[in-house]
Amino acid sequence: MKIVWKSLATVLFADEVLDKAFSRATKAANRVEDPNKIFRHRKQMTRMVQTAADVIAETFTEWVNAWPSLNNLPQFDEAMVEAAVGTDDYRHHLSMLQWGGKQVRNIATQNTRKIIRTARIEIMHIARREAYGRISSIVRQVGPSLKWLNDAREILRRLPSIDQNEPCVVVAGAPNVGKSALIAALSTGKPEVAGYPFTTKQLHVGHFVHRRLRHQLVDTPGLLDRPMGKRNQIEMQAIAALQHIGSIVIFLFDPSDTSGTTPEEQMNLLEEVKELLPGKELIIIRSKADLAKEVDPNWDTIKLAESQWVEDGRPADSTMPLLIDPETGHPTASATENVGLEALRLEIANLVDDSKENDPLSLPDNWHRRQ
Repeated sequence: MKIVWKSLATVLFADEVLDKAFSRATKAANRVEDPNKIFRHRKQMTRMVQTAADVIAETFTEWVNAWPSLNNLPQFDEAMVEAAVGTDDYRHHLSMLQWGGKQVRNIATQNTRKIIRTARIEIMHIARREAYGRISSIVRQVGPSLKWLNDAREILRRLPSIDQNEPCVVVAGAPNVGKSALIAALSTGKPEVAGYPFTTKQLHVGHFVHRRLRHQLVDTPGLLDRPMGKRNQIEMQAIAALQHIGSIVIFLFDPSDTSGTTPEEQMNLLEEVKELLPGKELIIIRSKADLAKEVDPNWDTIKLAESQWVEDGRPADSTMPLLIDPETGHPTASATENVGLEALRLEIANLVDDSKENDPLSLPDNWHRRQ
């Protein structure tokens, strides 16, 4: 299930909703034709009241239905909503629209009866004006919720779209260790960039396909690369969201002097990542292999094997040796020299595959079970 927040429709403000409803109501009244003056006015007034209420109620219902129900959201998306705008506020303001739609329909029913039961044109106009006044009052009561939803839409549109049905790999590491460069190099297309609405950082989501299955690579700058003491409550909520995604975690380690973070600080960060994302299989990758003091003796062999593997169409049943950093003993790759990337991509896919639960009787979360 993939939530595309960018598709959320614009939410109008209270005055805009009323203008839309009353304009439609006037047009509906103008289409009424009846030679009998009393009947004509009765039809016009009832048409105006009913049309205005219908437009408002249907508009509110469309917005409520267009916004994903938190009860049906994957845990990651629900946690992201909590971090970005708050799930309690989310539910409250959508429920206000449901309440408003119900109220305007009740008002239309009550005042339509008044119009139908009288033969006096003056009373019909009074009933219509009364309905308009009460409807306007209800819509203005809903006004703060309309404004909140409009503001929240702009925030939610910036949330990342993660498909829960596809394998997902979280990429962590200190700043400037090459996370974004690695994701861009491993991805078969241009990575998606989405700004966290609660930080100044951006999220990078890359993809690659193995065995016709798309794998997602998620970089989280500003969240997993900050010491615990520097994280605020909202960032911790976002980290809680990350606990619900990811088959494995890649920790990028850069022992060179180019990142600005010492190896000791990076190892401390590694321990924090393990605590923040418990239960996730973690693989340490030495980044920037081309800057290492010593390279794997099999550098040229692996580079040739990777070229042949790509030329053969990346056969799914292939095996390939990883490029190993002699200094740290960890797998490595060079996004600059394009060496070790194919082997690393294959290794990630194999690790993801090994991490899957192979219970044939298990069902996805929230799957309907007949009692």
